[in-house]
Amino acid sequence: LAPVVWMELGSCTGCTESFAQADDPDPATLILEYIALNYSETLSAAAGYSLEESREQTIKAFPGKYVLVVEGAVMTRWNGDALRIAGEATCAPGESPLLDVCKNAAAVIAAGSCAVDGGFCAAEPNPGGACGIQKYMADNGVNTPVVNLPTCPCNPATLVAVIVQYLLLGTLPQLNEYNMPEVYYGETIHDNCQRRGHFENGEFVYQFGSPEEAKGYCLYPLGCRGPQTKANCGVVRYNHRRSWCVEAGAPCIGCCEANPNNPGQNWIEVNTPFFKRHRDLNIGDFKFQPGTIAAAVLGIEAVALVIHGFGMKAAGRVPNGAEFEKKRAWDAKHPEKSIGVYDDAPKSDAKKGGDE
Repeated sequence: LAPVVWMELGSCTGCTESFAQADDPDPATLILEYIALNYSETLSAAAGYSLEESREQTIKAFPGKYVLVVEGAVMTRWNGDALRIAGEATCAPGESPLLDVCKNAAAVIAAGSCAVDGGFCAAEPNPGGACGIQKYMADNGVNTPVVNLPTCPCNPATLVAVIVQYLLLGTLPQLNEYNMPEVYYGETIHDNCQRRGHFENGEFVYQFGSPEEAKGYCLYPLGCRGPQTKANCGVVRYNHRRSWCVEAGAPCIGCCEANPNNPGQNWIEVNTPFFKRHRDLNIGDFKFQPGTIAAAVLGIEAVALVIHGFGMKAAGRVPNGAEFEKKRAWDAKHPEKSIGVYDDAPKSDAKKGGDE
């Protein structure tokens, strides 16, 4: 069986839970018949010293032949002491248990957004110095191939597909500039959304609990990030393919938007607040919406126009205001067809001209 090492770093273990809901093959079939899961803090039968020994033995026995799955963010703060496994600073710079297992792997699969670029662990103020495994390896001179599989949690079908492809064919899927498989991250959520027809018809939900929500209308006004988020959630779904976020009634929050080389561009920083159309803009510690800027600029312009008007009046440049025509030029030239009613017009003409 092909050896696999699963490292659990800074995370909520949600990607492991998601993996447990995989099917075709299901986790039991995958683990018992296709791979040898030699190390996993969550799923291994062994614990303590014997589990750590299994990881070390796998590295020595299968150099360049095992697949490494990384779940969770690399926590680099305090010389790696932000995350300790078996009493060791797992993510220290230079030599560390994590770098050792990365150097000797055939390929590294970053499962979930935390492993890709730090995810929610890297959100401001990022106290643990979280980053993704690709950046951590690059900063320490490790060039093992990396496959990034963002979303929070990682989609089990995508994770299993990459593992099985590598085991059966010995190849990794075609990757984009962020080392994400094109086949899974090449189209937007919006492209394959089951509410797309309502979007095209202009049928939207503007408030939770409304009749429009009950009809399953498009969630774009409530902050849905589907048009800007590339993932296959609406195709493969979650939990044995039963449902996914938008089908369950929640707008897409863009949890797979990631930049593996910049932890500051994690999906939380990019997309919050989730239920508003635009992301917050930051000036120092001050956060505000783009609409706030537009309202402020409009207010400043209105005040400036009022001040300008008073200034023109005070300077005498508009002494009496603009003069108006006593009689419309067209009416004066065509008195028999006059539309307006004037004081100097005969009453008979006024009746012909109408009541205005």
